[in-house]
Amino acid sequence: MRATVRAALQRAAKPPVPVEVEVPPVGPVDQLVDSFGLDTVLLATVDVQGRLKGKEFDAAGLVRRLASGALTPEMCAYVLGTDLGMTPAASGPFSWQSGFGDVALLPGLQQARVLPWLPDTALVLAEPVSGGWPHPLAPSTALAEQLHRLAGRGLVPAVGIETEFVVYEGTARDAAAAGWQGLRPAVWDNRDYALDQPLLVREFSRRLRRVLAGAGMPVEAVKGEGAAGQVEVTFPYGEAVAACEQHVLFKHAARAVADEQGLTVSFMAAPSTGVGSGMHLHVSLADFEDRTVLAADPEDGTELSELGNQAVAGLLAVLPEVAPLWAPYVNSYKRLADHSFAPARLAWGRDNRTCAVRVVGHGRSLRLEVRLPGADANPMLALTAVVAGIRHGIDAGLKPPPATSGYAWEQHDAPLVPQSLDEAVRAFEASALAGELLGEPLVAHLARIARMDLDHHAARVTDAEVERGLAQA
Repeated sequence: MRATVRAALQRAAKPPVPVEVEVPPVGPVDQLVDSFGLDTVLLATVDVQGRLKGKEFDAAGLVRRLASGALTPEMCAYVLGTDLGMTPAASGPFSWQSGFGDVALLPGLQQARVLPWLPDTALVLAEPVSGGWPHPLAPSTALAEQLHRLAGRGLVPAVGIETEFVVYEGTARDAAAAGWQGLRPAVWDNRDYALDQPLLVREFSRRLRRVLAGAGMPVEAVKGEGAAGQVEVTFPYGEAVAACEQHVLFKHAARAVADEQGLTVSFMAAPSTGVGSGMHLHVSLADFEDRTVLAADPEDGTELSELGNQAVAGLLAVLPEVAPLWAPYVNSYKRLADHSFAPARLAWGRDNRTCAVRVVGHGRSLRLEVRLPGADANPMLALTAVVAGIRHGIDAGLKPPPATSGYAWEQHDAPLVPQSLDEAVRAFEASALAGELLGEPLVAHLARIARMDLDHHAARVTDAEVERGLAQA
């Protein structure tokens, strides 16, 4: 391990590969290939877990084949229906009974993006389609449907995402070879907001910021967080779909940069006991004239408008019924504990970080920070749940309970967040509201995948069980 860390420090001490570019890093794939001399194009879609899945192509060959119409991109449809470990489902549209046929892809050829963290490579995101229409079970389709319905009310959200994750010494390959035991955070103590981070972490942060900026995705800030080795990255506000896609690419970049520098990053919601990593969604709303609608006083007020109160009430009503969209794994619920910065009760408050929904900012910047999702959530599905909740609150004219001004855990009249994935899936499957807002096929699909995670863990003996019971049971 010492040799690995020493080598990583030597690599980190070298100047990083320049990523500054003179032409925009986003544009038509053929122009990017010519302008940057690229030799590789990744054609990818986003799976249920929020990961890039696809194929690697020779850049010039792909451009020629797409231009001539000789290539109709496809991939095995099961990528839309596996669990975290890529295990196929036992039933449903992406199971063994389906025959594992292909799904067609509609590539966004005009919005390719150079990836400075991979040599001479660009990414083309593609939408899964079925019968000429967006595939109804794709995460991108679920989000697009909710945004379309919200637009039908004359409303458009802007979204900013901030995510916490933990940086460990040694590569993921090193950790796997050690059976994922003995992981050492790259920082050994609480460096929340600290500006004296160790060299490894400083160079990782710097390199990550530079490659993201070189890809046209500059971050707003990077900071140390409260747990050992924990880092938080905040992105500027932007259009909802773009914010989610940017977050997917950010995680891809973070893993690549970490591996390059002899490190590992983890986006688990609870990578170790007592440590929680969240993904906070900051959401504001405007009308088609770009006028804010959340604030009672659009100029400088901090009070919510009637519509803003309805949005908060909708979030508190809907999010616990659709928890598998924002907390998809068994591990996700181990973050949602009392006496932590993760919300344990379904409460809201003004600038109150102990609440599930925090109202922050003023006037045009007034926004709702949804603090429930963990870093492990697919941002597309988490935002799908948030938009559905806002829409429901507005449509039903809901009113929120009184705002919480103190420690939300002590507000005992506020319901607890779901306590386990099993509880969450049962509520999700039984919820008429979830089916109404999301559609029964999507509910069944996501519940099926969540149950696969439950089944995976149910039969496994954990280290904690052995430690507690080996000599005492």
